[in-house]
Formats: sequence, structure tokens, C-alpha cells
Amino acid sequence: KISQIIDKMLVSLDFESEKNTLVKELPLGWKQKLAFSVSIIHRPEIVFLDEPTGGVDPVSRRQFGELIYKAASDSITVFVTTHYMDEAEYCNRVSIMVDGRIDALDTPANLKRQFEAVSMDEVFTKLARGAKRGDN
Repeated sequence: KISQIIDKMLVSLDFESEKNTLVKELPLGWKQKLAFSVSIIHRPEIVFLDEPTGGVDPVSRRQFGELIYKAASDSITVFVTTHYMDEAEYCNRVSIMVDGRIDALDTPANLKRQFEAVSMDEVFTKLARGAKRGDN
């Protein structure tokens, strides 16, 4: 049964040709997608991802986002920390921290409306302008 699950996962990732490749030999984006897929193979209720697309190429970033959408549609809650505000646009809820505290928490649409912004990057920029930027 586990081999069937693994084969299904490899097909969904389009990794069939890499079945016998060592993970250390894969590109970073592939490693990240594989790591995420392995982390949800047992269908947890929740998974935490810390900067999963940092240093990953744009195509892999988009594919990673699709994996997160799929997991969410399978009732897995996915918490993601990211500095990429374009990724935040696709989240159900966004929390933005400034100076170690949560300054904003809502849907991307509501945050953009609240801050009269056209993008989450603009929301972040407006919030970051109020940062103390230094040791207190």
C-alpha cells in the first residue's frame, strides 16, 4: 500500500522520472515540493511551513502554491510564513507582524480595503513605515 501512495505522490508531482534519484541531487524547488508532499502524506489536520519558497525559482514557487491549494481543498490547514507578499494574496487569512507584534490580521481583500491598497505588498509597505527599526 505504501508503494502505491508513493507512486501516486510521484505522479502528482510529475517526479516519476526521479523515483530513484537521491533527494540531495534534486533542485531546491523540487526538494521543497517533495518535503511538503511527504509532510502531508498521512493527511494531518494542520501543517506549518516556514519560508517554504525562499530561494526557489518562480515556476517552483507557483507550483508550490498549487500544492498548498490542493492540501487546503483536502481539509488540511496550512500555516505559511513568507516575505513574498504576492504569495499572501492567495491566502484565506493573512497576519502581518511589525516590531514583533501582529499589526494586521484579515483576508487579503479586507486588508487591501482597510489600507486603501491595490496589493498586499502595498499593505505591508504601509504597515512597515510605522516600524521602530531599532533596539528599544
